[in-house]
Amino acid sequence: MKKVSTGEVDRVPSEASVRRPLADAVGAEHVSVNYYELAPGESFAFGFHKHGNQEELFFVIEGTATFETEDGDVVVESGDIVRFAPGERQRGWNRGDERVVALALGAPRETGESEVLRECPDCGERTPHTFTRGDDGALLTICTVCDTETGRFTV
Repeated sequence: MKKVSTGEVDRVPSEASVRRPLADAVGAEHVSVNYYELAPGESFAFGFHKHGNQEELFFVIEGTATFETEDGDVVVESGDIVRFAPGERQRGWNRGDERVVALALGAPRETGESEVLRECPDCGERTPHTFTRGDDGALLTICTVCDTETGRFTV
């Protein structure tokens, strides 16, 4: 058994103000668990995405999250949980005025082949992206169509 306090877990670069990889902290092997805090306008993910073999569940502890899906927006309020099947695209946002606190759980831990779509200003549309590290250690999102850097994330 291993127990940790959420506040003791180091934050990692994210679109959210706070993302703490709790599964790493307790040595979980088969499930991913991330703690999030989103200020108004922030997102859980780096883009509209899908995972090849991982299902994702989001449990909203405080606030209201809105998930963009291929079938339209889904509102998830405090106390609600939503599930996305493997291969199902989604991106969760805080579109309200209050902070969102939530847990994201994924199983199996390995996502399989994933695809992230982000807006690329040079391409003028949502395109596939990849991730790399900058010389300063920042996490960068790069358009795979034109190689434009579309995001730079630090803690």
